[in-house]
Amino acid sequence: MTRRGLLASLVALVGARPAEAASAAADPKWQLSDAEWKRRLSPAAYDVLRKEGTERPFSSPLNNEKRAGIYHCAGCDLPLFSSKAKYESGTGWPSFWEPLPKAIGTKIDFKLIVPRTEYHCRRCGGHQGHVFGDGPKPTGKRYCNNGVALTFKPST
Repeated sequence: MTRRGLLASLVALVGARPAEAASAAADPKWQLSDAEWKRRLSPAAYDVLRKEGTERPFSSPLNNEKRAGIYHCAGCDLPLFSSKAKYESGTGWPSFWEPLPKAIGTKIDFKLIVPRTEYHCRRCGGHQGHVFGDGPKPTGKRYCNNGVALTFKPST
């Protein structure tokens, strides 16, 4: 197998589509300095959104959020997920089967050696979590999100 074939197989394995890949903020307004992000965010949100950290499982109050509403990026307030796409995955992090249209970007990360698809806010580039292929129908995807990277706005 060629290197290109191996790479294509790995990308297919994790379900990433290279055309979706993006790593920088799409909106220049949200290309803030590290110091500006530290001022805007809590230390936990900064670690996740700007340093691609991960919060402890079962630590987010959003795991138990059951109201109708929209989940927004905690960095720039872009709407990312509808409560209609939220489900209980048992993983300890808020999980969704589908993001809102044009809300996220993806890239492959190799932090655990095995390739995974990371997703981030399309507007500010803030790290949200990873997407896996073990979610419910209709998409079969599990967008496993750090709760500290989200804010929730209930429907009125």
